[in-house]
Amino acid sequence: MTRIDETFDRLKAEGRSGLVTFITAGDPDYETSLSLLKGLPGAGADIVELGMPFSDPMADGPAIQASSLRALKAGQTMRKTLAMVREFRAENQTTPVVLMGYYNPIYVYGVDSFVADASEAGADGLIIVDMPPEEDEELRPAAAEKGLNFIRLATPTTDGKRLPAVLANTSGFVYYVSIAGITGTAAPDISSVGAHVARIKAHTDLPIAVGFGVKTPEQVRDLAALAEGVVVGSALVSSIASTLDENGQATAETEPKLLRLVEYLTEPLHQRAEASAV
Repeated sequence: MTRIDETFDRLKAEGRSGLVTFITAGDPDYETSLSLLKGLPGAGADIVELGMPFSDPMADGPAIQASSLRALKAGQTMRKTLAMVREFRAENQTTPVVLMGYYNPIYVYGVDSFVADASEAGADGLIIVDMPPEEDEELRPAAAEKGLNFIRLATPTTDGKRLPAVLANTSGFVYYVSIAGITGTAAPDISSVGAHVARIKAHTDLPIAVGFGVKTPEQVRDLAALAEGVVVGSALVSSIASTLDENGQATAETEPKLLRLVEYLTEPLHQRAEASAV
């Protein structure tokens, strides 16, 4: 049982879906980002996806692209990202941390060194956006050996022929991308998402978390009725960006505004849990 497994078991017992929050490590600077990371669970995040900054994040929309560039400009590195996880884990032993990003920085770091250091730091899983099942032998087995869940993406274009390959050797949860496009650029069509999630559930017992384009409590509420988790990313990094000064530096409002937004987005999840308990 990993922290991810334990979290979804707890959520099931509570009768609700979980909120999965994404921020980019080092955005807008290391100390602010670490403070945000530490604050997310208390605001309502059940799982945290921590973006590994990369200069060419091809699946990400403008908001997350900008967050990666801010982090890199501030000096964020893979070693600093893993150090951030380590500092978080020193205070929090229960909230899962999933490292999300692209294979290039891992390749440069060295696969064996990366999975060993990520596991030692306290990471729980990996989402590597540009590593399809046919190309994952360089990373997935090594990650599994270190106890890291390898989480794959399914999309609206993942048909019945492709789905078994996506689900093979996936662990932790399945990340369903609710739109055909990049992050933060369109709103999910709830009825379409429901049909796709139902199709995936027919082929796996893994929890499903739905993300891309989720920005409002209403969307969280509707998606939570369909899946075990709801992922919010672009809305959070946009919140961070909206509070920065003219030099791109954090202000006194950066952390409280982000955490208030997370609290706001979790309200429907707790309302659903309360209703199911009646």
